[in-house]
Amino acid sequence: MKDKQNETITIDSLGEWKRTHNCGTLRQQHVGQEVILMGWVNRRRDLGNLIFIDLRDREGITQVVFDPQVNATAHERAHVLRNEWVLAVKGTVVPRLEGQENRDLPTGEIEIKAEEVKLLNQTETPPFQVDGAVDASESLRLKYRYLELRRPQIFENFRKRHAIASFIRAYLDERDFIEVETPVLTKSTPEGARDYLVPSRINRGMFYALPQSPQLFKQLLMIAGFDRYYQVVRCFRDEDLRADRQPEFTQVDLEMAFVDEKTVMDIFEGMMGALFSKIMGREIPAPIPHLTYQDAMDRFGTDRPDLRFAMELKNITDIAEQSDFKVFKGVVAAGGMVKAICVKNAAADYSRKALDEISLMATANGAKGLAWIKVAEDKWQSPLAKFFSDEARLSLNGRLDAVPGDLILMVADQPAIANAALGALRLEMARREGLIKEGEYAFVWVTDFPLLEYDEADGRFVAVHHPFTAPVEEDLALLLEHPGKVRGRAYDLVLNGSEIGGGSIRIHNAATQEAVFEALGISSEEARSKFGFLIDALKHGAPPHGGMALGFDRLVAIMTGVSSIREIIAFPKTTSGTCPLTEAPSRVDPGQLKELGLNINL
Repeated sequence: MKDKQNETITIDSLGEWKRTHNCGTLRQQHVGQEVILMGWVNRRRDLGNLIFIDLRDREGITQVVFDPQVNATAHERAHVLRNEWVLAVKGTVVPRLEGQENRDLPTGEIEIKAEEVKLLNQTETPPFQVDGAVDASESLRLKYRYLELRRPQIFENFRKRHAIASFIRAYLDERDFIEVETPVLTKSTPEGARDYLVPSRINRGMFYALPQSPQLFKQLLMIAGFDRYYQVVRCFRDEDLRADRQPEFTQVDLEMAFVDEKTVMDIFEGMMGALFSKIMGREIPAPIPHLTYQDAMDRFGTDRPDLRFAMELKNITDIAEQSDFKVFKGVVAAGGMVKAICVKNAAADYSRKALDEISLMATANGAKGLAWIKVAEDKWQSPLAKFFSDEARLSLNGRLDAVPGDLILMVADQPAIANAALGALRLEMARREGLIKEGEYAFVWVTDFPLLEYDEADGRFVAVHHPFTAPVEEDLALLLEHPGKVRGRAYDLVLNGSEIGGGSIRIHNAATQEAVFEALGISSEEARSKFGFLIDALKHGAPPHGGMALGFDRLVAIMTGVSSIREIIAFPKTTSGTCPLTEAPSRVDPGQLKELGLNINL
């Protein structure tokens, strides 16, 4: 094999060599020892008489010095080395010369005087720089993901992911949970996201589905008497992707028998407190606060509120209705509402052009427009000022605790749109104003969700969580006549505005389960076809039970400080569901389709 200068490059075998240390472990106390290190060339500096190599493995970097007076052959071979070539080096640990220490490296007080070197492999020119700043597009980095995973900072994210998973397993083991694996090939139960379907060769024309979660199996384990189950499990959902979604993802799944909501929530609350203390060195205030679903929507415009900052939404419908502004009055007359947020000390920061840009964010979230007010001494700077009396102005300022220098933003629309638009704007303004402090962790439980919600597209009620969530007992009488008013015994755990977990107390008797199916518009025949095995199981002594699933990828992303779960999944998909590395999904051989009895017409 020859390099570009036509020098013959010999690729060596390890032979009898065995690695004695990692590249991040040597210190002053190792001076004088003969060691063997193996890794990749992180950087090479050729000073003529001396050649320096930074050798890297997952544990760190050690500087290696090739000196012709120590070994001329090794020094000669070092001339041809390039970044990312794979080496084994034998040498002696020596202290660096005074003043040449690298205080940024744990190994920075020593170096290796190379006595022998083995070249274990070369590399083609990398498509991007492994060491240093990220200078490539996401698609290129994912295509060569194995190179990006060599970056020490990327590896540390996976080391932390491993530590988090190990801690959670140990925590649950100590509390008598049993880890049980559930099927990956299962029955399609399309009540939620789309299933990924797998055709059966043996049973032609029939399909398995990849599980969206182990929901039904963990309920069956409770009926089987397992009492406390958990699993760190892969789940699959065929849905539109974004930063916190992947077609395949990991959950910490948990189920318990003979429990109520508090028992389940206490397990997770204790787990989060112990986990953040151990892994992050941070104490989570206990108990974690609770918000009802309605409170969360009213105050923050979302059921996953970020509590790291204030700026709550305020209902100003009654004040707006007294104004002479026709838009506000028309929205109120149509059954809508007017809501507002107050951005403290921000009035001077936003020109008319900047406010127009913010208005576009509101319309992108469904609002018809955005009204604004800059609060000044004894007056407003706003196109709305002329429509409000002095009394109404003072009332509005008082409700929002607005003082001179503050900026008020308002949306008038139907409640769902007003909440969504202003809730999104609340987050954007907090980012712009620097109100979200790095390293802060704000947990909240959101409870008392509606059991069902009406889907205009389908023209029927659908489950807010899933069809197996138990209704609140006092609401059962409303199930068939007023299904939209029934509350579910569900709860979500929210961290920094991201839903990291959700669960519920489950339906544990067949009659209630069949009533919920009826409210969902699922006929008894369809229920029997899709869920007959569950209905039968519920008739065989099902205990009261409940559980929760923790979105493991989202939790790890927050704890590692990355913006997307793709950063902490070893080989993720793009937002179009493709894998640039393996080029999946791909077409298959027609013979495979024939075996499955499939004929695809595109």
